[in-house]
Amino acid sequence: MTIVTTATAETRYIDAGGIRYAYRRFGASGRTPLLCLQHFTGTLDNWDPAIIDALAEDREVVLFENAGVGRSGGEVPASIAAMAEHVLRFLDALGVAKVHILGYSLGGFLAQDIAIARPGLVGRLVISGSAPQGGPGAGMDRPELIAIYTDTAMAPAEKLKRLFFPSTPAGAAAADAFVERLATRSAEADLPAAPSVAPVQLQAMIDWANWGGDVGGKLAKITHPVLVANGNNDTMIPTENSFTLAKFLPDATLIIYPNAGHGALFQYVDDYVAHVRTFLRGA
Repeated sequence: MTIVTTATAETRYIDAGGIRYAYRRFGASGRTPLLCLQHFTGTLDNWDPAIIDALAEDREVVLFENAGVGRSGGEVPASIAAMAEHVLRFLDALGVAKVHILGYSLGGFLAQDIAIARPGLVGRLVISGSAPQGGPGAGMDRPELIAIYTDTAMAPAEKLKRLFFPSTPAGAAAADAFVERLATRSAEADLPAAPSVAPVQLQAMIDWANWGGDVGGKLAKITHPVLVANGNNDTMIPTENSFTLAKFLPDATLIIYPNAGHGALFQYVDDYVAHVRTFLRGA
């Protein structure tokens, strides 16, 4: 039997609510699938094979591409709530009764809203490099970050290195290894995020960060087990937000990786995989 991996998984499509969503689904059957929700402007091809392939040994993984991104149709949703609604439409069309969710960065915002909107649909949550609604700095709109997003002369791979990894020898080595892993895709590549994606997603993240509601009260509604992970110096979505998540989520486990930033999961890939697999074991 041929083993399907991140490099070889076919891109599938499903229609729901007039939108054609692109996704990839592969891995061992028999357990609750793991739905993976991507970062700002991320596509199906931005998932780290070292993480996804290891997790797929235990269960099916479903890599989802939201409306207007990559090969998915429709317009880019203008709010986090609208993005989460697209995920729910997709899951309803897919016909799954329950999923665990791995939400990275922007994907972690969606994971929270999905768990509140449809608690019975969600088993466990893994929230990496993310923030609660109203979290300081969660809009990722600081000038030094905008300068990188908008630098048309900088290669996408270089942007990932600059944004996700610390400027240390270990960080540089991890960044190079991560980019090399992303380049191993051998099946049809996804389309890169169109120029229209970034400004819409960024404004949605800014609106999320500027929310003035009861942060603790909202997080208290998420009673699922949650694994919260981040680097100790996340300069994109400040690490303090991970501590806030862990403080107010009723059933949270917090892991902070040393000398790491937003891409801590890619820098400490073996540890991260072990932690996620342990958290999801038996579920």
